[in-house]
Amino acid sequence: MADAPVRSRRPYLLRAMHEWISDSDQTPHIVVDASIQGVEVPRQYVQGGKIILNVSNSATSNLSLGNDMVRFRARFGAVTHDVFVPIAAVLGIYARETGQGMIFSEADAPPPQPPNAPTETPSGSSPEQPKRAKPTLKVVK
Repeated sequence: MADAPVRSRRPYLLRAMHEWISDSDQTPHIVVDASIQGVEVPRQYVQGGKIILNVSNSATSNLSLGNDMVRFRARFGAVTHDVFVPIAAVLGIYARETGQGMIFSEADAPPPQPPNAPTETPSGSSPEQPKRAKPTLKVVK
């Protein structure tokens, strides 16, 4: 299984942090980059290109924390909206009451999509493989 694509860690970390925050009787909020293509949120609540969304089970209906997206229905003011957030647009998750949580790094982002066909360099050889970033760990307090 050496050719299997590496899955993004972000949706798994997001689900784990959501469960931990909820089990701690706190309120999970996600920070979303609203400028990412495909983000569907009420635009009047976007500030500085970002929006903070309460993703607690009591504040959402039909919450789905999938591998590719976060989807739910919620009320903003007195109006119900369907919210759709590609996983790449989720910048972090934290507990409203304590601020504890996790900001996702570029290393947690979904991997880039491979090109459709391999390209060749002018010399006719195959292109160089991109260099991998050194793995990092984050301390969550």
